[in-house]
Amino acid sequence: MGDTPRMIKKYPNRRLYDTAHSGYITLADVKQMVLENIDFQVIDAKTGDELTRGILLQIILDEESGGMPMFSSEMLSQMIRFYGSAQQTIMGQYMEQNVKAFLAIQTKLQDQAKQIYGDKMMLTPDLWKQFMQMQAPAMQGMLGNYLEQSAKLFMDMQQRMQDQTRGMFAAFPFPNFGAPQQSAPDEDKKR
Repeated sequence: MGDTPRMIKKYPNRRLYDTAHSGYITLADVKQMVLENIDFQVIDAKTGDELTRGILLQIILDEESGGMPMFSSEMLSQMIRFYGSAQQTIMGQYMEQNVKAFLAIQTKLQDQAKQIYGDKMMLTPDLWKQFMQMQAPAMQGMLGNYLEQSAKLFMDMQQRMQDQTRGMFAAFPFPNFGAPQQSAPDEDKKR
């Protein structure tokens, strides 16, 4: 197929048409394409609008509705609060980088599992669970380091934003703008 993504057309009747196989598919089929790392693009058959993100979000919604959800209600609430705020773009990038880092950790663990169990041995859920239990201390250490780095990255990003904001508004005549917040000396003496 080359470098071009597989084209999926969404029709007004909400059906998805896979142009590569000349047939209708379901969201479960699209999910399988994601799991198999097949590059695809979903477009509106009538308008040509890009719909891939919406379809992926629908798959996530279906997954969250059944079985064991990945996100808690609190996490989803926090994510909603970022929309429309100044941190929306930064938070999206931050979360994407964290997922990439987590995938790197997962790949490292899978490589370790292959070394222990061999390349040809199929990692069943039971074997994977056993391996993860053996690796719990190492995983806790890796995740601890990862969380520390993640928190530092976020704090650095926040500091850069504050510095940029001070730099942008320093030329404006706002009294004490950019100066550190201090309490009044008289109030400190009263306490």
